[in-house]
Amino acid sequence: PGARHCVRSDTMKIPETLRVIRDEHNALAGMLQSLSLLIRRGPGDERQRFFDTLEAMLFYIDEFPERLHHTKESDLLFPRVAKLAPQTTGAIARLEQDHAKGEPAVRELQHLLLAWKILGESRRGAFVEQFGRYINFYLEHMRLEEQEILPAAERYLSAQDWAELDQAFAANRDPLTGKYPPDDIYEQLFKRIVHDAPAPIGLGG
Repeated sequence: PGARHCVRSDTMKIPETLRVIRDEHNALAGMLQSLSLLIRRGPGDERQRFFDTLEAMLFYIDEFPERLHHTKESDLLFPRVAKLAPQTTGAIARLEQDHAKGEPAVRELQHLLLAWKILGESRRGAFVEQFGRYINFYLEHMRLEEQEILPAAERYLSAQDWAELDQAFAANRDPLTGKYPPDDIYEQLFKRIVHDAPAPIGLGG
């Protein structure tokens, strides 16, 4: 690191960006846990509700973490960290590869779910197997980011870096963090998820 090297004091306030990222990681981990529980239960006697709820939850993952959360990390956070903490470049390269794979992976899940819904039980196994790979992939992605990148960012980024990042990340406003109401366009989506999905995300039994 050069002249902009900045070591964060323990008395400094934790940047808003880090709070947003961790809140969104917690929301996504909860979503994946609820999805796992719902998939293990299966359709039961409420087949339409089951598939509608899974579709809503996968759509949320595609719409929020993949499009909002990842984009800001790749465009704004990672380049700053890589410049000031070169030891993180290997981890960042892996995370960027994950970001490139994430959207196609969730779209594949949506396709496999549709096949299960339309073609029946013969397609259930393919969806369940792919979801198992996806959840392991995503949990490892968040673990690497929280253990390698966020501590380096907290240590080396300057107050000006954080001011710029905080402004950008504050716009994410993911309703599943429990801290923001959904935008009007997403209101019905989140009502469905909260009403029908099992804990920890929803109220479904």
